[in-house]
Amino acid sequence: MAIGSKELRPTELDTFEDERLVDELKKAKEELFNLRFQSATGQLESHGRLRAVKRDIARIYTVLRERELGIRATPAPVEAPAKAKRSSKKAAPAADAAEATTTDAAEEK
Repeated sequence: MAIGSKELRPTELDTFEDERLVDELKKAKEELFNLRFQSATGQLESHGRLRAVKRDIARIYTVLRERELGIRATPAPVEAPAKAKRSSKKAAPAADAAEATTTDAAEEK
């Protein structure tokens, strides 16, 4: 098993959208900054965490670059819930009916 965050496994990174990957990258970079600061002041308890966060950052960069090159597929966009689809289908015929009545009224004038 690879060293690093258990929540940032490569299989889980595949399911993230690009925006979420960028957010995770920012969080990891902030954590790395804090860990380096703790290390410099002698307050760091777990030096292995530095290595794990660096690897997480590298994993995220790798996934982003592979998507850019087309090596790794981007996740399919999540569809809207079924209720929203039904309401949009009902709204479309109503809009067509309203459009038809305005067209008929314009022809009568």
